[in-house]
Amino acid sequence: MWINIDFSFNHGIKRLLHLPTCSLHSLFSFLILRKLFLHRISTFDSSKYTEMITPPYLQAGDKIAIVATARKVLPSEMETAINTFRTWGLQVVTGPHLFGDHNQYSGTDDERAADLQMMLNDREIKAIICARGGYGTVRIIDQLDFSTFEQHPKWIVGYSDITVLHSHINTQFGIETLHATMPINFADQDAEPAVNSLRKALFGETPVYHVPAHPLNIPGDISGVLTGGNLSILYSLAGTSSDIQTRDKILFIEDLDEYLYHIDRMMMNLKRGEKLSGIKGLIVGGMTKMNDNTVPFGKQAEQIIADYAKEAGIPVCFNFPAGHIADNRALIMGREAQLSISESGVSLQFLAAGETAKPGKLLRKILKPAFFFLGLFVFIYLVLYVIRMFLK
Repeated sequence: MWINIDFSFNHGIKRLLHLPTCSLHSLFSFLILRKLFLHRISTFDSSKYTEMITPPYLQAGDKIAIVATARKVLPSEMETAINTFRTWGLQVVTGPHLFGDHNQYSGTDDERAADLQMMLNDREIKAIICARGGYGTVRIIDQLDFSTFEQHPKWIVGYSDITVLHSHINTQFGIETLHATMPINFADQDAEPAVNSLRKALFGETPVYHVPAHPLNIPGDISGVLTGGNLSILYSLAGTSSDIQTRDKILFIEDLDEYLYHIDRMMMNLKRGEKLSGIKGLIVGGMTKMNDNTVPFGKQAEQIIADYAKEAGIPVCFNFPAGHIADNRALIMGREAQLSISESGVSLQFLAAGETAKPGKLLRKILKPAFFFLGLFVFIYLVLYVIRMFLK
């Protein structure tokens, strides 16, 4: 017995095939597996299968570099940080254009890129500390060659505009970075806890933080790799090669001097870009010096974010000590952490380098690609089988 089946291929050409009834089961199996396989390809995220690389921790006697990738700085603004680094037993090297002056920048794009490239390539430099934020890092990111850095990783340190480097390096190279205070802040009042947290992180102490509860917190116990940074910068990187991947991760955001409707716009961008629906949880740092229009927006920044978190059904904590605040604690971007949010407070504990939160995670990382290739083999086998049946 023969049955006519109108079968459509992806390229839109339709053929009338005459198949024996006994082969229908094979055809339907092929179609189902084809759909599953193509879905698997479209949702495959290679970052899930890449172990993040931890740069070597610092030791007394190591050389570190200070460069300005964005706004210009004065020698007097760097003095406290340079002296502090020396008390830690470190040798400090400065970029040739650290104190340059080109409009609001510390030099032209080429000059700033050359400074950072020099320190990325210098294998004696064990950490690169960005002098300050502002704006300008995104203007040089595509000029940089990270090939030497990829082979010989070192710590990249900063926050605010330096989110460009965190996002690009975490995403493109799978190397951890440090979201932490910068030399411009070392002389600030009440900066000691932030500076001390940077020292501990650079020298290999695994950070553990405890934060008071906040009325808008949504409780939960989660673990995942930490990603994120300055919300405005993340917004500006969307759709580029430096864009972050948030699925199954903990997202950290903070911002400064933004209008409240801008915060809503950027959160809407995260939502529509599906960067909230797949995350494990959300950490909100300082939302500092927010602005409003003459006609009020109607919500504060924290309430805006809380509404998006509630809609996405994710745990969230507020007032975490990180961002444009004096108590800007060091966060290891790209490192797995355990986040606990409860009525009594919040704890964030980073795992030691190479450690995983769950014993079975390594096994799952091995099995997932194994099943992927097994599915690929079965798919190819069925394709060949169906083609053979067509030719009979």
